[in-house]
Amino acid sequence: MDRPYPRLLVADFAACFRFYDAVLPSLAGARLAKGGPEGPYANWDRDDEAVLSLFARTAMAAALGTADLPGRPAVPAQDDAMLVLRVDDVDRGFALCEERGGLAVAAPADRPAWGPNLRSAHLRDPEGRLIELQSY
Repeated sequence: MDRPYPRLLVADFAACFRFYDAVLPSLAGARLAKGGPEGPYANWDRDDEAVLSLFARTAMAAALGTADLPGRPAVPAQDDAMLVLRVDDVDRGFALCEERGGLAVAAPADRPAWGPNLRSAHLRDPEGRLIELQSY
């Protein structure tokens, strides 16, 4: 049985797939276990444990009977969740994410107020979800 893991509901499945497929092997040691860029589902595992999955938002809405409801609002707002990845090298991970289409939010920085030896950086995936890379 897998531990709890994030499943991101995405509108642009192909773009999100390409991004996570490019960065998860280096950042989290995760390999594609199922799915492809055509969707509607893909998941990445590490040592037979799920790390992350993507599911097309339209497919989830159809399953739940909510296809007629509006999607995420386009207006800027504070984030309500983020994906946190513990990495060996925050600076290298940040550069990799930027190279693969991640949008920089906060450059790598030491954050002693958050914990001893904690270093983090923040980016957004192709759909704007906040990602924190951290090491400590």
